[in-house]
Amino acid sequence: MAIIINLDVMLAKRKMKSMELADKIGITRANLSILKSGKAKAIRFSTLEAICKALDCQPADILEFSDTHIISEI
Repeated sequence: MAIIINLDVMLAKRKMKSMELADKIGITRANLSILKSGKAKAIRFSTLEAICKALDCQPADILEFSDTHIISEI
């Protein structure tokens, strides 16, 4: 996947645990885990907005595009 999820980085910067974020934004811990691992196929804008509000960040702080990541998976 060419989209890299940096949610762990933002959680660490904000000194917040995954379960705290999941509870704050109203999604299950399992769904947050799927998102953090990069296995999610999509994310709702409302979920992304809630994450950004909870972590006081921008979508680009969480989602990153990388051409080189594609090559390493082939």
